[in-house]
Amino acid sequence: MTVSEIDDYLARLNPAKREALQDLRERIRGRLPQSQECLSYAIPGFRLDGKMIVGIAAYANHLSWFPHSGKVLPSIASNPDVAFLLDGYDWNTGTLRFPINRRLSDELVDALIQTRVKQAF
Repeated sequence: MTVSEIDDYLARLNPAKREALQDLRERIRGRLPQSQECLSYAIPGFRLDGKMIVGIAAYANHLSWFPHSGKVLPSIASNPDVAFLLDGYDWNTGTLRFPINRRLSDELVDALIQTRVKQAF
């Protein structure tokens, strides 16, 4: 899977979805510079040392963050220092869904990535 495949995925999206996911992609890359971009389950993702860390995708009415672990979101939700970051979002153990026009905060992106990396390694 190549970066061009992710570029192709993004190119097929409407401008609002494409811009939102491209912004998220760049923020993930900035936090995981050693990661490899890939397609996993036909959606853009980031792999670190062979382990999936995050997948992102666009759907009809929302965007999704997939932590590739059923423990990341519950861990954040149960941590009083960061649980508030999930307020107002629709999530379950494997998916965080958010509106196309609601950018994930840098603090939430940090918490999602840090929690997943700690669990993966």
